[in-house]
Amino acid sequence: MAPRVQFYHNTADRLALAHELVAGAYARGRKVALRCTDPTQLRRLDQALWTAVPLDFVPHVGVASTLAAETPVVLGAAGEPCPWPHADMLFNLADDLPAEADGFRMVVEIVGRDAAEVHAARQRWAAYRQRGYELKAFDAERRVAL
Repeated sequence: MAPRVQFYHNTADRLALAHELVAGAYARGRKVALRCTDPTQLRRLDQALWTAVPLDFVPHVGVASTLAAETPVVLGAAGEPCPWPHADMLFNLADDLPAEADGFRMVVEIVGRDAAEVHAARQRWAAYRQRGYELKAFDAERRVAL
């Protein structure tokens, strides 16, 4: 079965929105793979998840960790081998199409306002549509479906 894909467009801070959405998914008992653009963004998101409000802590590890299979949120970077231990939700912050998208129940794309990010997101949208995935778009700032 093809994954459902949700695009969150027009966000001023991709990492803040990723943190919020991942925390919400974790609170609902979902397992999350979070695919960052590169190791630098991965470290920034990792730090944000550790230093968030203590009651909102989201347990997470890197995909290479020996604890990845038993941790609800796993972080990896595009371009690095990511044998994701979960197949529930994939959050994509990278600008390319994740080759492993087919293996997930849901893919969440977070898109900023930068013209290059928007252009790359449009290409991913077209590729997902060509594959026959169910697509939904949301305005991240107003939290409404487009």
